[in-house]
Amino acid sequence: MPSMFSRLILGLLLLALPKMAQAADHLLYFEAQGIAGYSSQLEKPVYYSMNPDAEMQKPSIGFDYLKRFSGESGDWGTFALQGRLALTVDGEDKRFETQFYNAYFKLKTPGPYVWVGHNRPAFGLSSYFDSHGLILRTLAIQGFGYDRDWGAGLYRDFSWGDISASVTTGTGMPAYLKGNYMTAARISYGVLSQDNFNCGFSLGYGNTLDTMGYNVRDPEPILMRLASADLTLLWNNFEHRFDLLAGDWLGNDTHALFYRIGMNLDPENRLKIEAQPTYWKFGNETDFQMSFCFSSQVTSDLTVRLMHTYDRNTDDNRFIMQLYFYMPLL
Repeated sequence: MPSMFSRLILGLLLLALPKMAQAADHLLYFEAQGIAGYSSQLEKPVYYSMNPDAEMQKPSIGFDYLKRFSGESGDWGTFALQGRLALTVDGEDKRFETQFYNAYFKLKTPGPYVWVGHNRPAFGLSSYFDSHGLILRTLAIQGFGYDRDWGAGLYRDFSWGDISASVTTGTGMPAYLKGNYMTAARISYGVLSQDNFNCGFSLGYGNTLDTMGYNVRDPEPILMRLASADLTLLWNNFEHRFDLLAGDWLGNDTHALFYRIGMNLDPENRLKIEAQPTYWKFGNETDFQMSFCFSSQVTSDLTVRLMHTYDRNTDDNRFIMQLYFYMPLL
């Protein structure tokens, strides 16, 4: 649970960042979002996209700050900090939570880029696909891995693709050291910005903690041993994203498959429809979810998303609306 101290730090950062950004060539964005919906299983309104204990998505305000350090030969370092103050509404319980996503320093060396802090582990689709503001869930957001984790990593781009590796705590949002760790490595072929595709293969190994959001559900490290294959393909106005993983996750035999197809409906990519089936087997439990999402970029700063998700195990039809505001301040 976030402390008053962490909320104070987040508040001071919100006040101080505009002045910091004025002092040099920085980027600073203000972020706010509203989330509301209805769950047929719960038979009541919900104010989160997934679970009240998960970090995404909830009503929140925050910032996204980026600073580049440059010399005569160009950029040599980057500092990124992204935080939110999120409101959790769970029945009669209402509480605020301080959340940090990107919180890292990245150094450009003669070889690879090296980062330290809270960043994406080098595993699967989530290692390069930013789902910070989205309501459709990747496998990492669904709970099979970590969208962000504390630790260090490196990556290097080549003309044919890239290689990345990371050593992190295996905790996700909170930082704990109880003998837990996660190592991961990914190699990919294709440069998405040039070739319109990227396919990768990842391996991960460690002893990780069972966490959801900032909650530690089991304090004892559990075996993690996974392999993953992922693919992103951009073709005309279509986007295809695949992610497949198999192995041991939290000590259970696990298989998970994710596919997202999106179609941009106008030349400016302001309207999009997406469909996403997700299947997984975790120990003796299997489940299937089917999601649809419609997105409309109403203005340059405001995006409206409408999502429907059906969960087979709970027979839940969930309807979610998101107003997502992301505005440059400087």
